[in-house]
Amino acid sequence: MEKVIYQDLGQMEYQTAWDYQESLLQENVRLKAEARERGEQPATKHYLLFVEHPPVYTLGKSGHMENLLIGEERLEERGAKFYRSNRGGDITFHGPGQLVGYPILDLERFYTDIGRYLRNVEEVGIRLLADYGIEGVRSAGETGVWIGPDSKGGARKICAIGVRCSRWVTMHGFAFNVDTDLSYFGDIVPCGIADKEATSLAKELGYDVDLEEVKKKWMHYFEEVFEAELI
Repeated sequence: MEKVIYQDLGQMEYQTAWDYQESLLQENVRLKAEARERGEQPATKHYLLFVEHPPVYTLGKSGHMENLLIGEERLEERGAKFYRSNRGGDITFHGPGQLVGYPILDLERFYTDIGRYLRNVEEVGIRLLADYGIEGVRSAGETGVWIGPDSKGGARKICAIGVRCSRWVTMHGFAFNVDTDLSYFGDIVPCGIADKEATSLAKELGYDVDLEEVKKKWMHYFEEVFEAELI
């Protein structure tokens, strides 16, 4: 069972968290390269980082700028920032009331299969939602966790996922809407999908949900799905 270092970064600017992730990834890549030269197993470290960002829109490397529907003036009015990210996926929003998780995992110590990794992250969210009596599901050809994806006019996304992987080390991750201000999603085409809206756990339940409670549940199911131990 792999041990994963858990860190709650609290509230942190997007760029600061990105730089920190990058430093952890590059350290693992360095350890792998050095170990390979010596013919040894690398002493890489796994991390699960939780963070809450101030309002920010991020565009993945395969995303389309036209999916940001507002300009700089409106961004300033909204108190939001914009970044082009090196993760996969299109555009999304991060903000208060949202659980953002960045797993920094050496997949060579789990499995070398990005598709399986993405499905497992989705599975954590699906099991968490089940605790609240909500059926979270996958949508064919679309990464993330959805509610009613086949419902005409009723499909909604509750968890976005976008990752980067270098030498089988992951970074970036997921954004799970707990009690997020969903009005921010009105200024983008979320994940580049025009006919499906964003939702949150609080909206689906009709009452406020404690973010700390959701964190604990995510940690529990992360250990279960990834067969890992958080330390």
